[in-house]
Amino acid sequence: MAAIALYLCGAAYLITSILQQRSATHQWITAFAVTALALHALALYPMLFHSQGLNLGLFNVIALTFWVINLLVLVSGLKKPLHTLFVFLFPISAVALLLAVVSHDQSLVTQVNGEMITHILLSLLAYSLLIIATLQAVLLAYQNYQLKHKHPSGPIRLLPPLQTMEALFFEILWAGEILLTLSIVTGFIFIEDLFAQHLVHKTALSILAWCIYAILLWGHTVRGWRGFMAIRWALGGFTALMLAYFGSKFVLEFLLH
Repeated sequence: MAAIALYLCGAAYLITSILQQRSATHQWITAFAVTALALHALALYPMLFHSQGLNLGLFNVIALTFWVINLLVLVSGLKKPLHTLFVFLFPISAVALLLAVVSHDQSLVTQVNGEMITHILLSLLAYSLLIIATLQAVLLAYQNYQLKHKHPSGPIRLLPPLQTMEALFFEILWAGEILLTLSIVTGFIFIEDLFAQHLVHKTALSILAWCIYAILLWGHTVRGWRGFMAIRWALGGFTALMLAYFGSKFVLEFLLH
């Protein structure tokens, strides 16, 4: 519960800074993130790892995904202006970890081999990067809207320039698409029947998400898509991707048991 408290304290600090229209101190954000991540890992480890295998239940996976996302943002934030994303990530991570603690289910433990772990890690990194890209798209949409309506004051002054934000968004998107490609390829190689009844929706939606992101990246590179056009495509890809994994797991675990 200490990790949850730290996430909430970090969120409160960031929200207060935004409301007071002042930049949050980078050292404080880093301190909140590092400490919360360490406690998050300590809380999550015994829920994930068992002598019989891994517990990859829905809420465990969500909590693990947000641990990875926070870590990626923390490390990338040393060189790139990503720390503003923590205003979203801290409260969401607190809720994700709380759900994992409250709903811990030992019956979901499954055995996995090295090949499956490789596929899982690639999927986790792909989802994490594409979620980060989606959060970046939300900030871009806000920034575009404010500038379009000539409101360049308030919280928007705390964000990096629009060109920097947009370039960062596409960098993250490219990295996420490459990892999603590797995830899908390893799925076809390592999983015996990727179109089995319990996997077909996940497979089809993952491929749909890959296609949406591929079209967006093609449109940006060839046609110069940017702004709200790019944001809409990014949100469409994110919706398909979340339905692919988290939606499928919810149906299997909670509706079909």
